[in-house]
Amino acid sequence: MMEFPATTDKVLRMSYRIARGEQGVLTFEPYKSAILPLWRFKTPAIARKSSADLWERFEEYGRHNDFVGMDMSRKFIQMGMTRAKRYANHAGGRKYDKTSGKELEKSSSHAGAKDKLEASNIFREYWEKCKAHEHYATLKQDFQEEQKQWDKTKRHEEDG
Repeated sequence: MMEFPATTDKVLRMSYRIARGEQGVLTFEPYKSAILPLWRFKTPAIARKSSADLWERFEEYGRHNDFVGMDMSRKFIQMGMTRAKRYANHAGGRKYDKTSGKELEKSSSHAGAKDKLEASNIFREYWEKCKAHEHYATLKQDFQEEQKQWDKTKRHEEDG
């Protein structure tokens, strides 16, 4: 049974930060542990199932007005797109040289590159759907307003 902890735990909800891109996706519990098992991108078929499962989770959180869950699901979808793209561009998925730290040259001819690019594009379609989702946009705006007030109140308590 799915849980929606951010809908009932205001401290947890207010501790969540939207951040940039996928930041925080692998650290914010309990959502990370609930969503991570759905995230896979090894082949286009696996990416198709994973992105569909993540989209269903995104919508399920939305049905319960759980913005944090929706945003975390969106981050995993986005991460599927970006990680698969990295593997499409770099054999083994390594973007930087271990020793020098310099960016490695891109490749599109290595084994699996075509499959990873297809997997990335599958996730991209769902990521675009997330960004265009009206209920998500409304919940995001409401969340940001609530968080702004929460942060302001907390600052006053600390100063007071």
